[in-house]
Amino acid sequence: PPPTTAIMSTTDQAPTTTEEYKPPVPPFTQETAAQKARLAEDAWNSQDPDKVKMAYTPDSVWRNRDTFVTGREEIRNFLQGKWDREQEYRLIKEVWAYTDNKIAVRFAYEYHNEEGQWFRAY
Repeated sequence: PPPTTAIMSTTDQAPTTTEEYKPPVPPFTQETAAQKARLAEDAWNSQDPDKVKMAYTPDSVWRNRDTFVTGREEIRNFLQGKWDREQEYRLIKEVWAYTDNKIAVRFAYEYHNEEGQWFRAY
């Protein structure tokens, strides 16, 4: 299957509370962009949709094939369904490029379905 594409909203300023957003926050450096990508990788590999949704802004918009997901609760529900179907999910992320307020990552993930067939996406 083709990989999931996520389009994440960003702001030019760091948020004022850590409850709403997890550091590191913009502006990004090479070090903080890599740290943010690793934290996201670890969160996704936890397969905890409540944890993962908090890594994204409240107005995030995702596209996955023909499905559009907007906001944290839709992200949570999408991920719960994804991980119910995609067993032993494992993700690897690496920073491809970054600017002060955006990070582009390259990723690969693998999983198997209920029948035990393995899949890999890039």
